[in-house]
Amino acid sequence: MLRTIRDYVDFQAAERPDAIYLIAPEPDLSMTFAGLRKSSRELARFLLGQGIRKGDKVAMLMHNGFQTCRLFIGVMYGGFCATPLNLLAHPSQLEYVLNHSDARIVFVAPDQLERLSVALANVTRDIQIVLCDVDAQEFIPVSDGSVELPPVGEEDDALMMYTSGTTGKPKGVVLANRSVVSGGQYVSAAHELGVQDRVLAILPLYHINAQIVTATSPLVHGGSLVLPHRFRVSGFWGLVAQNQCTWINVVPTMISYLLNGADPAGNGLDLSRVRFCRSASAPLPPSQHRAFEDAFRIGVIETMGLTETAAPCFTNPLDPSQRKIGSPGRAFGNDVKIVNGEGRALASGEAGEIMVRGRNVMKGYYKSPEETARTLTAEGWLHTGDLGYLDPDGFVFVTGRIKELIIKGGENIAPREIDEALLKHPAVLEAAVVGVPDEHYGQELMACIVFKPGERCTEDELRSFCRNELGAYKTPRSFRFVDELPKGPSGKVQRLKLLSMEGIPA
Repeated sequence: MLRTIRDYVDFQAAERPDAIYLIAPEPDLSMTFAGLRKSSRELARFLLGQGIRKGDKVAMLMHNGFQTCRLFIGVMYGGFCATPLNLLAHPSQLEYVLNHSDARIVFVAPDQLERLSVALANVTRDIQIVLCDVDAQEFIPVSDGSVELPPVGEEDDALMMYTSGTTGKPKGVVLANRSVVSGGQYVSAAHELGVQDRVLAILPLYHINAQIVTATSPLVHGGSLVLPHRFRVSGFWGLVAQNQCTWINVVPTMISYLLNGADPAGNGLDLSRVRFCRSASAPLPPSQHRAFEDAFRIGVIETMGLTETAAPCFTNPLDPSQRKIGSPGRAFGNDVKIVNGEGRALASGEAGEIMVRGRNVMKGYYKSPEETARTLTAEGWLHTGDLGYLDPDGFVFVTGRIKELIIKGGENIAPREIDEALLKHPAVLEAAVVGVPDEHYGQELMACIVFKPGERCTEDELRSFCRNELGAYKTPRSFRFVDELPKGPSGKVQRLKLLSMEGIPA
């Protein structure tokens, strides 16, 4: 049985050595499964030659590219723990992660070297720095081929990802080979992916969604990925058509921008090979879900996962007739239950905290046993921190985050409900609602709005619109018009940062 990243690389290289695994369109480079195995072995021997040992953390500060993907897979293949660094992180956060992670070596793109140097200024531990051009064809010196690689087991650490840390210091989520491989298996099985499938991998490889869904799952099912440097509305559909992609993996923010971009049919692009669009990492507003399907004639499969679950834990079915808009689907590969504040399991339709259990769930938080104990039960159940309920068919409906719940006059209000109402307004591109202090109600509602290009409206118009959609009680008291909303690398809005923008303690 295949249980580790190394198992899958070796298997695919033996079964389909000349099949393409990776396409990097900007430098026009590609790599076969045999090439992936060869480069992974060379990287492992290079790291061993640098004094890096099995289980050591190997950090990467690089945007998407040919070498970024090779490094990500190769580090795990060698028995080391890949630790990608968030390119959006402030230098102080990078400094914390580099200190906390015990990383022994950092691969860095030239354009990130200055940021890394600032972050390392107060790190007293010696950390090796290796410059790496993401578009280079080769960069690892050929090492002694006789060097034996350490064995790798399914419980060995493969990946450590740091959470966004919007309410405190980032936490290092430790994922074993078991977790990473299971995530790739669940994606492949849920979407019935095979050797003929090719995904446009547009999300950054320093985010769990891209790492598992678009890098690991093709390794599991023998498919391939197209990895451009970054998401661009203007070139998106061209990449899909030119590379004959059969599925695309996006986040709701991208769907929103694609809806306001050019019509691919008008440019003569053939998208007939695309089987589906997968959306994850943040809730997809039903209005945008329907608009995307109407505009592009591509069905959307909404899913949900966490860093702590190696991405996927819920997914809508592949059959369009069985999907439910507004839900990230049913548990796939996981157990799920809804519990109240005392931990008692709730019946269908009753709202509480969503909990999941499965082989993809993390080992724990690095160097944080107390936080791990609060998050993982002895029976392996993970507290997700998400609020929601199960319908009679087992579909999960997410109503919000526990820490984001707004309590106005004693009534719980899920901000997502108000977001979705505001997104129905023709001038609104993005919306995010947060609770702000109020002397009468405890909390009141503030909505932050990003307008569509060329569109505008007044506060009074939005207030009237909300009253019609939601009633007076759930209508925001105040509106802020902003150029953009603060987001994490997955495109998920970081609501609590909206409060700091207003000078309000989170």
